[in-house]
Amino acid sequence: MGREIEPQKSQQQVSYTVEQLVAVNPYNPDILPDLENYVNEQVASQTYSLDANLCLLRLYQFEPERLSTQIVARILVKALMAMPAPDFSLCLFLIPERVQMEQPFKTLIVLSHYLETGGFRLFWDEAAKSRHIVDAVPGFEQAIQAYAVHVLSLTYQKVPRSVLAEAINIEGLSLDKFLEQRVADRGWVIEKGQGGGQVIALPKTEFNHPELKKNSGDAVPLDHVTRIFPILS
Repeated sequence: MGREIEPQKSQQQVSYTVEQLVAVNPYNPDILPDLENYVNEQVASQTYSLDANLCLLRLYQFEPERLSTQIVARILVKALMAMPAPDFSLCLFLIPERVQMEQPFKTLIVLSHYLETGGFRLFWDEAAKSRHIVDAVPGFEQAIQAYAVHVLSLTYQKVPRSVLAEAINIEGLSLDKFLEQRVADRGWVIEKGQGGGQVIALPKTEFNHPELKKNSGDAVPLDHVTRIFPILS
């Protein structure tokens, strides 16, 4: 069997060892226990390696009897936390359809759909019913809240407090504290909206302020210009 990763090694050493195993012989089933251990290391240390996790899912395809439901669920939760990156879809592609129809994978697929479509209220309601799945991975709520803020920043110049509260599932004093941190660290501005409610002015980006977007389509690369000169001369 594969060499077991010693728990006393530092995270840097573990990461290097696993990545080396994946690079040298990714289809060797003997490294499967090492990769499973590494998933648990990622959860415990709140780190992430998509390549190592995809390698493990590919090995499960060749040895389906060794598939660990708990490990695959943790991989998918970590992939959700990486949104807006397409990691969840990449992982799901390597999981047999019959397995996807089982729990907890059915629930995780539903959660992914809600995130992709911006249905944050539905997402948080469903996640609340599945605490045993998402609570097993530290940092889950914070990662999804960061993704929700990212989505809001693509569409809003000024977002109503109520919309933000629903998207990140925080209210009351906890939301006040969240906003204070964002004002201090991210340059958010709290303003009074119509009707006396709060609105939050988000930092300008090329998405919520189209005038900032660089019109790269009109630019001609320098190497194209240098190719034209000899033709014209």
